[in-house]
Amino acid sequence: MSRMLKSVLAAALLTTGCATKVTRVSHDSTIDLTGKWNDTDSRLTAEEMVKDCLNGSWYNKFAANKTTPTVVVGEIRNKSHEHISTETFINDMQRALINSGKVDFVANKTERGQIRDEKSDQASNASVQTRQSAGEESGAQLMMIGELNSIVDQEGGKAVVFYQVNLELVEIESHKKLWIGDKKIKKFVERSETKF
Repeated sequence: MSRMLKSVLAAALLTTGCATKVTRVSHDSTIDLTGKWNDTDSRLTAEEMVKDCLNGSWYNKFAANKTTPTVVVGEIRNKSHEHISTETFINDMQRALINSGKVDFVANKTERGQIRDEKSDQASNASVQTRQSAGEESGAQLMMIGELNSIVDQEGGKAVVFYQVNLELVEIESHKKLWIGDKKIKKFVERSETKF
């Protein structure tokens, strides 16, 4: 075998060994690579908490008055040991609650700021027939707040990771807590590494 052919084969083997392989999987499939909080945890938590929320006695009071409660999302704090974006989880919950037809959501504080900027711009630049009026916003009756906590119990390359999500619906006018829900997830993780 010539020297040049050997070089070409070696390069081909190296290229094959370093190739990235991507496989499409269902968006709701469960794949745990690291044992950390992942999209499945977010989705399952949102689904269960929405179900619990809508079955709460607080909702019956609104239903009895034939009114749809209006909710705004407040702060959902991540107090776990991991960097977790709570936005995915919050969006999953909002979508499920809105699609249920039983709850209305208003834009959060940041989004409202953007929309008010747009209205301000429209007041100067849009035609009178198409501009949207200021001072016509819907006020929320309830605020959803909460936090995500975790506890890690580790020995060598084994660990038990416990997550707990707590959410509350607080009546804005009275500050009464109308619903408190939680979701617990416990994972047993084994790694060749010792650091979690």
